[in-house]
Amino acid sequence: MQDTSGESPGEAFNLDQRVHSAGDSRRIGTVKYVGPVEGHGGIWFGVDWDNGEGKHDGSINGARYFQAKSERSGSFVRIQSLSGGISLLEALYLRYRGESTKEGEDGMYVLSTSNKRVSVELVGMDKIQDKLSRFEELKSASLPYLGVSSLGEPCKISATIPNLKELDLTGNLLSEWKDVGMLCETLPTLTVLNLSNNLMRKNATGLTRLYHLRVLVLNNTRISWEQVDLLKQSLPSIEELHLMGNNISTIESGPSFVGGGFDSLRLLNLENNSIADWEEIVKLSQLRSLEQIHLNKNKLKRIFYPGKDSFGRRLNQYDIHNESFKPFQNLRCLLLGNNCIEDLEFLDSLNYFPKLVDIRLSENPIADPAKGGVPRFVLVARLARVEVLNGSEVSARERKESEIRYVRLVMSRHGVNPEEMKRLHPRFMELKDFHGIEDERTSITSAEPKKMSSGLISITLKCVAASMGEKPLQTKKLPASITVGKLKLLCESVFKLKSARPKLYLQEEGSPLPMLLDDEMASLVDLGIDSSSIILIDEET
Repeated sequence: MQDTSGESPGEAFNLDQRVHSAGDSRRIGTVKYVGPVEGHGGIWFGVDWDNGEGKHDGSINGARYFQAKSERSGSFVRIQSLSGGISLLEALYLRYRGESTKEGEDGMYVLSTSNKRVSVELVGMDKIQDKLSRFEELKSASLPYLGVSSLGEPCKISATIPNLKELDLTGNLLSEWKDVGMLCETLPTLTVLNLSNNLMRKNATGLTRLYHLRVLVLNNTRISWEQVDLLKQSLPSIEELHLMGNNISTIESGPSFVGGGFDSLRLLNLENNSIADWEEIVKLSQLRSLEQIHLNKNKLKRIFYPGKDSFGRRLNQYDIHNESFKPFQNLRCLLLGNNCIEDLEFLDSLNYFPKLVDIRLSENPIADPAKGGVPRFVLVARLARVEVLNGSEVSARERKESEIRYVRLVMSRHGVNPEEMKRLHPRFMELKDFHGIEDERTSITSAEPKKMSSGLISITLKCVAASMGEKPLQTKKLPASITVGKLKLLCESVFKLKSARPKLYLQEEGSPLPMLLDDEMASLVDLGIDSSSIILIDEET
């Protein structure tokens, strides 16, 4: 407990009021208790800190005063240790007309060779600061973590910053939706508003229609989808809605959701939430303007396209058979990184999305060969229209090479049974015919033994280990059936590696990182490695 001399009336702060630590506007919490604490005189304030850095869970010596969100996120402090914040205009003057802060000064230095700070002066900084201080010309304002808890007088706000278009209020003490409504009404030119890390109230009813707002960022505000559903009628022109880190698991919507709301929404960011069932995302399929859905860092295990998959159930509420309606009809970008997708059947379902060209699948089991997934070239080949995969552009050359490698890989594993190919590899026959790839087995009769050279591939070996020194590239013709384990032994011999055990990586075009070849029993053909492939040789650490 923090004790200081003197007392002030407990009425200074209310229960559930947002506050920050006096002298540290980044340490934010919620008042959960006001009153006496046994064994300690005077009035105390029990605070549940957002960053979890307190001393207890709201109880002391067996007596509970409040329930903190974690075991050590609560603490008791005197009123002098808390601040209720400042107004928007006060923050504006502090940020743009006040003296330079210690934080700002600390950022303006470089390190010398002796690791000492050397202050630097930014050329033209005085002109930039002068322009920013002319509020009537200000188009964009950034006021993060300044303790903003209220707006101030609306007439003064509109007179001070009449042309403001973008406002960043990340990490302040705002919580009332009526303040958001008043702010947008006061500033009719405001189109972008960032309220991330402000703990907003659950009651979002009564909010006026914010016709001018185009982008709203509500990351880490603990907002639920029920609140989002209530907000949609107040956001008729919203184009981007960011809802990261809110523990959203379901898309629960009222009866009006299908018929209206979010008509202009182009980008919906639901990253870092708790959505586990793709059917929740299908509820968004009727948003006709939606072009991007960001779903990285959720718990999704499957994907399907409504009406095209055996997994699409309970979809009668959407008129998917109406010719004028196509689910996700304008979706171009779908980010699914860091989920739990592992079945290739779900990957193939992405081809049903009419306009989908930008896909992220990294950090899923399906895209990690070390976890039984497939390499990048297989993803490119199976995704017919993908133009950007995992943030990297798929060039025409990469697509052609990937599709050819994929066809040859499938042929080497499954033979040419048409039914098996169609079930396991829906694009195989299409790609085989398109690239004119013949089945090698049909050209070899039993009386004509296959030549050894026809099973050889030419690969380039490149040594990248620092301790091995610079070594020239080596190009080798090897049997496609050679295993990774045998290739390692060959590399030890070729590069005369005596003390270091090599690690092999496949360097692929378009992939930001090389793929580790850690299955020593896998053959080159199993991995889709063909002529012109580059194998990197590193050392075990």
